[in-house]
Amino acid sequence: MTTHLRRHWQLWAMLAPAIAFVGVFAYIPMYGIQLAFRKFSFQHGLTGGEWVGFKYFIQFFESPLFWTLMRNTVTISLVTLIVGFIAPILLALVVNQVVHSGRKRFMQTATYLPHFISTVVIVGMLQVFLSPSSGLVTTLFGITDVNLLGDTSAFVPVYVISDVWQHCGWNSIIYLAALSRVDPQLYEAARIDGASRFRLIRHVDIPGLIPTMVVLLILSMGGVLSTGFEKVFLMQNTLNLPVSEVISTYVYKIGILSSQFSYSTAIGLFNTLINFIFLMVTNQIAKRVSGTSLW
Repeated sequence: MTTHLRRHWQLWAMLAPAIAFVGVFAYIPMYGIQLAFRKFSFQHGLTGGEWVGFKYFIQFFESPLFWTLMRNTVTISLVTLIVGFIAPILLALVVNQVVHSGRKRFMQTATYLPHFISTVVIVGMLQVFLSPSSGLVTTLFGITDVNLLGDTSAFVPVYVISDVWQHCGWNSIIYLAALSRVDPQLYEAARIDGASRFRLIRHVDIPGLIPTMVVLLILSMGGVLSTGFEKVFLMQNTLNLPVSEVISTYVYKIGILSSQFSYSTAIGLFNTLINFIFLMVTNQIAKRVSGTSLW
């Protein structure tokens, strides 16, 4: 080990800031997880407090909001995961079929740009476009009698569609990179055999994307219950609250606004454990089915 460090100390020196960053901001804060099992007091801080075991977990499970929070979180997360996983793949396949370089660059730029728009600006655009009185979209389609941002049945579609529009182009970059690594001889052989453009996509492009798709699916399942806090919170109002209150927004309201730090820590830890279980199960299934996994 000493010889290795002497020989490659330059590489370790370059890696040291990243290791320090992860240690300070990822591992050291894990010490606060014990708050989930202690009764927090400002006098003792993170280092003390009465040990209460699983009291706050049981309190959350017995809460009248438990099943509502789980239903809303799972619904928004799964719909966003499914649609947001398929859309970048389809976009990458379409862009890859464009032969003209100028048109291809224009499509890529036009689909990438929304990713760089702030979440606050996105929600502001939704409020302007979907306003029941003067919204561009509602006026164009003649649905001025419906408040899409306040309708409980429209909240999830509005959230998912806007999320896909914002991130679809950016998420397709890795699929385009995977398609660029496909052996050109496979396309030539398929064309010689008389394969149409659709068959090229089906038998050449998609098989080339499968390893990348599996890895990204595993990573996505690791955050299946971690619905984006910022956008959901900004889109919330008193009308759509029955379907927009998710675990992340509830933790913020309980922990920060109500100062119930131990209770909110227990809820957050429960959410993290569920995500970890999903990650482990998905990784094992992918390893057995496709032979591709993270470890």
